[in-house]
Amino acid sequence: MAEGPGVPSGFGRPVPPPQTGWERLRELWQRDDLQRYPEETVNLIKAAFTAGLVGWLYGGLPAFRSARKTFIERSHGELFQNRADAVQSAHRAGLRSFIRYGWRWSWRVTVFVTIFNIVSTGLSVYRDKTTISHFAAAGGFTGALFRMNLGLPGLAGGFVFGAAFGIPTGGLLMALHSLAGETMQEKRSRERRELYEQKLAEWQSRLSVTEVLGQTENNTQGVLKMD
Repeated sequence: MAEGPGVPSGFGRPVPPPQTGWERLRELWQRDDLQRYPEETVNLIKAAFTAGLVGWLYGGLPAFRSARKTFIERSHGELFQNRADAVQSAHRAGLRSFIRYGWRWSWRVTVFVTIFNIVSTGLSVYRDKTTISHFAAAGGFTGALFRMNLGLPGLAGGFVFGAAFGIPTGGLLMALHSLAGETMQEKRSRERRELYEQKLAEWQSRLSVTEVLGQTENNTQGVLKMD
């Protein structure tokens, strides 16, 4: 529908949903009208935070217990002011190990999970569908990236390990999506379509009103000239 007379500048037809893979990828890092990032991007951030926390606990708790036990075994000959002082010293030794080894595991797990999710999400968004091969490829790429410093054998081993990790992980995520009735891409496509249809209907409604007002203004000016 062409824009009628008197239409304000910038009163344009709503932009249709992204049609190509690159357009969908660019949309991942763009905010909507409410200044919100897409759900996929928010899920990436949540997953990275959760992975960091889980990695810290996984590496820190065993280190805390081991350091505390080692401190107690090696401190039998040391003198302490009282029992509380000895307990606090043991806890401090465990806390230092908790922080040190927890951080080592935390950043590694965070980076692994983040790269895995970025690759798998990027493939799914680009192709506008979710398949188990996306998770296998993401796992293989991430595993190979982490083992590339070990040469070709490490690269191959990391790829195999990552792919073996990605397949069951992807299967679990797809099973959870099937319980919800639609995948993330199907949900995103539906929301894009519904939002575009809503904006298009509003635009057409405003355009019709503007055309009527413009026609009325023209008729009024014509009557005034005749008078």
